[in-house]
Amino acid sequence: MGSRQVTSWQGMNITVAGLGVSGISAARALAGLGARVTVVDGGDSEAHRTRASELGSTGIAVRLGDADSLPEGTDLVVTSPGWKPSSPLFEAAAAAGVEVIGDVEVAWRLRGPDAAPWLAITGTNGKTTTTQMLASILRAAGLRTAAVGNIGTPIIDVVQGQERYDVLAVELSSYQLHWAPSVRAHSAAVLNLAPDHLDWHGSMEAYAADKGRIYEGNTVACVYNVADKATEHLVEEADVVDGCRAIGFTLGAPGPSMLGVVDGILVDRAFVENRQKHAQELAEVADVNPPAPHNVANALAAAALARAFGVEPRAVRDGLRDFRPDAHRIAHVAEVAGVTYIDDSKATNTHAAEASLAAYESIVWIAGGLAKGATFDELVAGSAGRLRGAVLIGADRELIRGALARHAPEVPVVDLDRTDTGAMLAAVREAARLAEPGDTVLLAPACASMDMFANYGTRGDAFADAVRELAAETA
Repeated sequence: MGSRQVTSWQGMNITVAGLGVSGISAARALAGLGARVTVVDGGDSEAHRTRASELGSTGIAVRLGDADSLPEGTDLVVTSPGWKPSSPLFEAAAAAGVEVIGDVEVAWRLRGPDAAPWLAITGTNGKTTTTQMLASILRAAGLRTAAVGNIGTPIIDVVQGQERYDVLAVELSSYQLHWAPSVRAHSAAVLNLAPDHLDWHGSMEAYAADKGRIYEGNTVACVYNVADKATEHLVEEADVVDGCRAIGFTLGAPGPSMLGVVDGILVDRAFVENRQKHAQELAEVADVNPPAPHNVANALAAAALARAFGVEPRAVRDGLRDFRPDAHRIAHVAEVAGVTYIDDSKATNTHAAEASLAAYESIVWIAGGLAKGATFDELVAGSAGRLRGAVLIGADRELIRGALARHAPEVPVVDLDRTDTGAMLAAVREAARLAEPGDTVLLAPACASMDMFANYGTRGDAFADAVRELAAETA
């Protein structure tokens, strides 16, 4: 069903699906605009009841324990990003002719006539880092900006807030894009495409199509990854404003209308005069923190979006120098007995783990968790020459063990069949036993964490704690 723009929210009966951060943000905003809001959630825990009570005190109705049926009289459903399109609530909405949109779509429709343009970023991996890099570059250019969307403050709160922005750096997940039919960015980037969340989208084709929505209606630039033809194909398929350009980024030397790397320098051959012959230096690879190949690619994508918005080269350099990555993204923990320990717990799928493994030469790999339907043969085959050993943890470690047996049979493997709180310390000790001076012990699980940990951050913290305990023991 196509989008139907709302001119007034006053008096509308709106059902908000989900009592999480984005759901609460949407409920409060819409109620403040005069809508009659009912929040539905299948949970009924103490935490749910506390949140329900807080919303109820502001006149918002909350229905717990029943997320399947559509409240009578609903005019519009606003969903939290994680709810699957196949959810019974949405099937009921479709049967009743009721539109379903997400919180990002609500934010877009709430924008005023002088609202800040959006520079939007999606991709299987690297979205958050690239969005934060972009915001850092924009700030270095003296622009008022914020990194929003799938990170930080709910985007509805930013759009409705008192602070005025020149431009927003907007991270969008495939979930959010699925429910955002009318979002139109100034410029947008798809960093990469690899199988992920297929249980939600139903197929790789559907997943790619939702990612590709980010290019719809772009006015200045559609930024794509030269090394990932699928992203270029999405640009080719997009319906954009006349004059919008396709801008590639590459770790190699760039052609015209691309950004790339020449002799350790990030260069721009897209937003310069006479791009057939000239290139503009932007920054050094050493300005990227950390300068791992996939992170340099992130920096190039961020730079391309900033340049599309008219940012000067010096601000690209200064913004990249100022940027500090979030925890658990190829983070250096310590060096113990000549072995470097790296926490990349954020590598929750095979594509992210592949990029992480490519950044180091001799690796003892700690991997495993919930595979989410992934297979590991391609990952292991491509990384086998770098592996000195592997320590496997988590529910689906047997899948990785099988891939190692097929493609790296000479690599010693430790299979840890335990999920207690001491499991990560045991994994680190086994990795230390396999490692030699000069090696890197790399936590890049290629899997989700929820079988053993609350989230990837908790998993990364457990790894860092274990490394510090190992360091204390060997001091």
